[in-house]
Amino acid sequence: MNSAFILFVICTFANVILGTIKTVATVNGSKFSAAFWNAMSFGLYSYIVIMTANANLTTAEKILITIGCNLVGVYLVKLFEQRMRKDKVWKFEVTVDSEFTNEVHELCNFYNLSHNYIDNVGKYTIFNIYAQNQEQSKIVNDITKRFNAKSFATETKLM
Repeated sequence: MNSAFILFVICTFANVILGTIKTVATVNGSKFSAAFWNAMSFGLYSYIVIMTANANLTTAEKILITIGCNLVGVYLVKLFEQRMRKDKVWKFEVTVDSEFTNEVHELCNFYNLSHNYIDNVGKYTIFNIYAQNQEQSKIVNDITKRFNAKSFATETKLM
């Protein structure tokens, strides 16, 4: 492998990492964070454009390197972001046929899900189920599917 190839791979991988961080920061971060990561990403991108034009690599090599770097780089950033994300409390409002009220209530108790419910709203029961983490959210979704219930979720906000 020649040095141009190695430099292209390293710079492309760094560009993917910075671009993904830029996207996450733009959506979830502060104004300063979004501006900083945007500047870093486009600064490196300018160098990548020049390098791409001048590199002694075939178009196919450039494409394969870019695809590979994107697959690995975006995956790693998203994995890191997911591990750093704090669990949030979610409130699920679940509407089930009243015939399933006892079963849903028992499942919520079994899985230690905080909940309350309003019975006999027409032929339905409305459950308010609170999920403390992603595992509990998955359980609530499984319960919803099992009983063919309608639901929506809202994230609790800290005041």
